[in-house]
Amino acid sequence: MTEKPVTMQVYCRVEVIVTDPAAVSALAVRELRAADIDWSTEEDDLETAVEELRADLASSLAGVVDISGLVDGIPGVEFRGGLCWAEQAPARDPFQAAG
Repeated sequence: MTEKPVTMQVYCRVEVIVTDPAAVSALAVRELRAADIDWSTEEDDLETAVEELRADLASSLAGVVDISGLVDGIPGVEFRGGLCWAEQAPARDPFQAAG
């Protein structure tokens, strides 16, 4: 008998140190250029998007982080999707109630 799959949410906060911001931005630009994007349907064009990545380390880092690897090697678990962003600021507790 196969059990019904259970959808779960996993919340993580990861702190990293970026030792080479230019390398991060360069990787983000390479991945953007290699992406299969129909720029005619976008608000920006490729070169505008490239310049925005080069000017925003947080966007570049968030764009190249692969969160799908978080469950690699865990039997019976399939990565379905997620949200990743980066901030250059002191850590905040997103689970703490505002008050």
